[in-house]
Amino acid sequence: MKCLGCSLANKIADVNVVYETELVCCILDHDPFNEGHVMILPKQHFEDVDDLDTETANAIIQAARLVSKAIKTLYKPDGMTICQNGGIFSEITHFHMHVVPRYKEQSFADFYLEQPLKNENIKNMLSVTRADLIRVINKIM
Repeated sequence: MKCLGCSLANKIADVNVVYETELVCCILDHDPFNEGHVMILPKQHFEDVDDLDTETANAIIQAARLVSKAIKTLYKPDGMTICQNGGIFSEITHFHMHVVPRYKEQSFADFYLEQPLKNENIKNMLSVTRADLIRVINKIM
């Protein structure tokens, strides 16, 4: 597959899936801003938000609601940022939405810097984070 996002959403690439439906796949970000940082990708190829069909757009929002509830339950963040980068600002040329737990002592500007995040501990815990989120999502459902 030529599109990285399609490879991620359809599990051709190695990903940590926390939730999926026939239309979307929710995976842990490989370079998380905080523990519980999830990306929501449609399984069908769309580049930008205005390309999405209504059914897929609704599935993405419903997934964001569910994932947000699970993240809030597990990590008790001070808030959440749900964002999408399109056009030249999308690193994978495939629509994806980030669901990121946030804490008041952090600057979210770091999310957009080209410098590497200091997140090795979080990266090393991806399998634990995945299991925890799946457990909580299954309880919510």
